This record gives sequence, C-alpha cells and structure tokens, in this order.
Amino acid sequence: MGHERVARDAHAGLFFIARAGEEVAGVMRFELDDPYFSPEVEPGTSGFIHKLAVPRVWAKKGVSTDRLSFARARTQALGRPFLQLDCVADRLGLRNLYEDFGFSLHRVVQRGPRSSARYELRTTR
Repeated sequence: MGHERVARDAHAGLFFIARAGEEVAGVMRFELDDPYFSPEVEPGTSGFIHKLAVPRVWAKKGVSTDRLSFARARTQALGRPFLQLDCVADRLGLRNLYEDFGFSLHRVVQRGPRSSARYELRTTR
C-alpha cells in the first residue's frame, strides 16, 4: 500500500488507532464495503477489517483483541449483522487469533500464488 493511499484513507477516516499515551499501539482500517476482495458480500450487510497491525512491542498485550472488539461494536451499531476480514491462509497464529475471538472461516480463496482465508463474525444474535 503506497504512502499516498494510506494518507488518503487516513484523511477519509478509515484508520482507527489504538494509543497508549502518545505511543501508537495498533492500527486498523475499517470499511463498510469491499467490492474488490469480497464482491459476493451483499452491500449493507457487513463491516470489513483490513490492515490490522500491532507493533512487536505491543504484541500479545490485547491490542488486536481491542481493535477487533471496536470493529465488532461499530459494525453492530451500524446495524450490520456481519464483520468480515481476511488474512494470508498460512498465517496460523493470526488465524488462531481470529478464531479464538469468534470468527468462523467462511472460505479460502486462491489469488495467484497466494491463498487468503476469509473470516466472518455475526454481530447480531
């Protein structure tokens, strides 16, 4: 992702930052549609997490779970029944994090040489 696109997305309010004082503990891009990666998802039904990143110094300290909780609450508040995300399929530690949080594997998608694991979480009961 280029610097210009990150700046544009940040200006558009798509990035949500977790801070510890003045320090950035994590960042996540949250969107309300994803026609490129998830064209099969019906518009208006989901929130989408992209670019969840936590600096190593903050790893295993609950920052990722905090960002996921934030995204779930935001998606639910917007009346959308699902939260979607994907990751590289061979990142087992990341996949375990998502599954432990409650996400269900929706499907695995092959794009060129890479496989992506698509996950879905129901935000409503």
